[in-house]
Amino acid sequence: MVDIDFVYLWVDGNDPKWIAKRNACIGEPSKDEKNCKGRYVSNDELKYSLRSLEKYAPWIRKIFIVTDNQVPEWLDTTHPKIQIVDHTEILPAECLPCFNSVIIEHHLHKIPGLSEHFLYGNDDLYFNKPVTPDTFFAKDLLPIIRFNRRPFRKWYLLFKTKVQGKQLSNYLQTIHNAALLVEKKYGTYYSGKTHHNIDAYLKSNYEHTRQVFDKEISATLTNHVRSMNDIQRNIYSYVPLAEKRAHMQYVTQRTSFRFHIDNRKLYRKFEKYNPMLFCMNDSQFANDDDRKCAIDFLGTLFPDKSQFEK
Repeated sequence: MVDIDFVYLWVDGNDPKWIAKRNACIGEPSKDEKNCKGRYVSNDELKYSLRSLEKYAPWIRKIFIVTDNQVPEWLDTTHPKIQIVDHTEILPAECLPCFNSVIIEHHLHKIPGLSEHFLYGNDDLYFNKPVTPDTFFAKDLLPIIRFNRRPFRKWYLLFKTKVQGKQLSNYLQTIHNAALLVEKKYGTYYSGKTHHNIDAYLKSNYEHTRQVFDKEISATLTNHVRSMNDIQRNIYSYVPLAEKRAHMQYVTQRTSFRFHIDNRKLYRKFEKYNPMLFCMNDSQFANDDDRKCAIDFLGTLFPDKSQFEK
């Protein structure tokens, strides 16, 4: 099998220097989804994600951690699998400073030394069962794209905005932006919604997609915080699907499970489905008690230090 790397985005939203930089650029956190505390706060989720990776995906070749001039204090940066990538290494000057993960995601293919085949996730995504390379890449080595099935999503969004007169959430709008661009270019609206979990990519697909939509993506690069005209990274899955350079699979809660950590009922649901992958999604609805509960849960699932910790 080919080499497969893993790319993480990570930020320590508790760092005073970083906080001062963010506040000077985009202001203090608010209660909306675009700039809430849950976007940035660190509870060492990455530590547990790496423990899950070591336990269930030890075949990963190299782990790239993209940060804003920060390094987790517990991380062993001398480990041969670990490489810290600063924003300045991959983002053009007009993007900096960047507090918008959507913009950072448009530049993952710029990571020096990144393999052609790679997995991507934020620090709140975890493996829960043993996986193999062919979990993410088919026999022809093309990526397996995982979506939640939403067959009528385009019409639902139109009804919500045009009939009900409601504004879409930032998250839904940016996905819709990506889908509309691909529909205009390729004639197909991909209604599948991102499964909010670990995703597979080819670097060459990424580079090609960026070239195809360079004008549209470049127009968003100065969005230092999440904005309604952002183009969600689903576009790097939609284009390969349109060009038959990827395979689509729809997920169930046994393959991909998303926690909203403010909803404690989901812990029992997790036990019921015992999924392959899961996300511990922080948000504007979560509080510090919810975050403590989530970390306690992760500590129970992954109690042993990984080789990536000091």
